[in-house]
Amino acid sequence: MRKHKPYFITFEGAEGAGKSTQIRLAEQYLKQKGYSVLVLREPGGTRIGEAIRKVILNKSRKEMRPETELLLYLACRAQIVKEKISPSLQQGKIVICDRFEDSTLAYQGFGRKIPLASIEVISKLVVRGSLVPDLTFVLDLDPRCGLKRGGRIDRIERESYLFHDRVRKGFLRLAKRERKRCNVIDAAQSIEAVAKKVKEALDRVF
Repeated sequence: MRKHKPYFITFEGAEGAGKSTQIRLAEQYLKQKGYSVLVLREPGGTRIGEAIRKVILNKSRKEMRPETELLLYLACRAQIVKEKISPSLQQGKIVICDRFEDSTLAYQGFGRKIPLASIEVISKLVVRGSLVPDLTFVLDLDPRCGLKRGGRIDRIERESYLFHDRVRKGFLRLAKRERKRCNVIDAAQSIEAVAKKVKEALDRVF
């Protein structure tokens, strides 16, 4: 197994942007290079987190308040950081996570209009400090296209196009704020074209 310093990679983006596919391809690519890779997802990734995920995404939970939603997401993060992410990074692994704090800021901040500063304060408490990805891929796609791709199955996907448009713009604003960490990729391209961009960024690190 090839050695590399611990590295935390996240994939972000709106619904239907193709994160799952690109994560799978990135995992395969890094493993082919001989690295130890762990893939996780938010919300979820742990037994407790997966149970909370079912509550968050249940389409029948229409009465859920934005603040409740935020705290449930952060509860999942508290569990996955302590149980999976931190130990794996300490072991020198490459951790790839499908969504992390950028999604919380985009969905609950820009989408639900909860103040970003409040989210950031609680988030630091949840991870007991500061855990920032080393590299983030933001797969950008028009929400109308993305929702057609993935369908409107869960509670979040069923939100209005205006909500999803705010989320998309939120991701782009966050990426602009964190230019060194974030790579914005046009997800309207073919799977192969997006994967090529991802691999190019990975090759600059590994």
